[in-house]
Amino acid sequence: MDIQAIKRRFGIIGNSLGLNRAIEVAYRVAPTDLSVLISGESGTGKEVFPQIIHQFSARKHGPYIAVNCGAIPEGTIDSELFGHEKGSFTGAHESRKGYFEVADKGTIFLDEVSELPLATQVRLLRVLESGEYIKVGSSKVHKTDVRVIAATNVNIIDSIAENKFREDLYYRLNTVPVLIPPLRERKEDIILLFRRFSLDFAERYRMPEISLTTEALNMLENFEWPGNIRQLKNITEQLSIIEKNREIDPETLRKYLPDYMDKKLPAIIRGSDDRAFASDREILYKILFDMKNDMSDLKKLVFDIIRKNPEDPEFENNTKLLKRLYPSSYEPYDQAGNGDFEAKHHEQSNIEDTEELVEESLSLQEKEMEMIKKALQKFNGRRKHAAEELGISERTLYRKIRQYNIE
Repeated sequence: MDIQAIKRRFGIIGNSLGLNRAIEVAYRVAPTDLSVLISGESGTGKEVFPQIIHQFSARKHGPYIAVNCGAIPEGTIDSELFGHEKGSFTGAHESRKGYFEVADKGTIFLDEVSELPLATQVRLLRVLESGEYIKVGSSKVHKTDVRVIAATNVNIIDSIAENKFREDLYYRLNTVPVLIPPLRERKEDIILLFRRFSLDFAERYRMPEISLTTEALNMLENFEWPGNIRQLKNITEQLSIIEKNREIDPETLRKYLPDYMDKKLPAIIRGSDDRAFASDREILYKILFDMKNDMSDLKKLVFDIIRKNPEDPEFENNTKLLKRLYPSSYEPYDQAGNGDFEAKHHEQSNIEDTEELVEESLSLQEKEMEMIKKALQKFNGRRKHAAEELGISERTLYRKIRQYNIE
């Protein structure tokens, strides 16, 4: 079966290369029992692809169950997926089959799989590896033959770094990845989708179909569509119901497109490595600045102690030592202690600061570790607040904790 036939069967609209590639991968992996992870932003239509895989697989006559993991409370998710025994918890008046038992010999689609609690992820990993699971409140091992298809709209790699998702489960689910492109990368499909939606709403609400002027069509194509296809569909429905004039001009369309800009200014986009480098540099600057202040205070303190004790037997030797150490910033003091160390020191701060940084640079790692430990202690181990205190991202803080083996 060709791609166009699949599109007609499942109501998929568009001809972009990224969309066609995703459909082709889904069709080719369907006859196997491999796990599939579908990735894409919210509103891109990820829920259609598990149906393609199921319908073209040997399990097409078996059950197909779609589960939104983010919509089930954490306290009941294990019971929903794996079932429970009577009396296993308050309110469990009878035994209940879970989705993995009901979907035996079929397919289960786990939407928003990144929302699963860590404890449930361990149970899911066991099902994927051995087909075994245990009901809540039971000690008996059950077997199931289910194909698992998962979907997510977040970057799971970031969730792994934040200890929110198990790395072994990610690689087990991601046997075959299917990436759904966002609508802003499918500009050639935007007009096709709009016309299809406008026709559908015209038939549903029994009113004339809306159309766009040439300028309005250009606006539609140039919009970024953060909500993807779902947002485009909602805006088309609003226009169909609210606007009396069935030809939509740019002024009318602009009311329905939030934050639309006619001209897109160039923007600097930095990758994750650049952001991490910037965060590291910021914390080092902070450490160096604090060290410079400490050294300046120490110098001033030494000068004050010496000039306030001219009768000390070592006064003359100490003043000679200061002249040798800081010849450009020391100015002889009279018996009354007159002199302006701070002004002289400030004039030479550039030279002296350079020398100080070279001398202290070997302990930067220890200073960084010390600051991280103090921040964690201050907030009782709460990394989010500690990262905000240090002026770095939580991800960078997590990496530093692992790097320095901080408990």
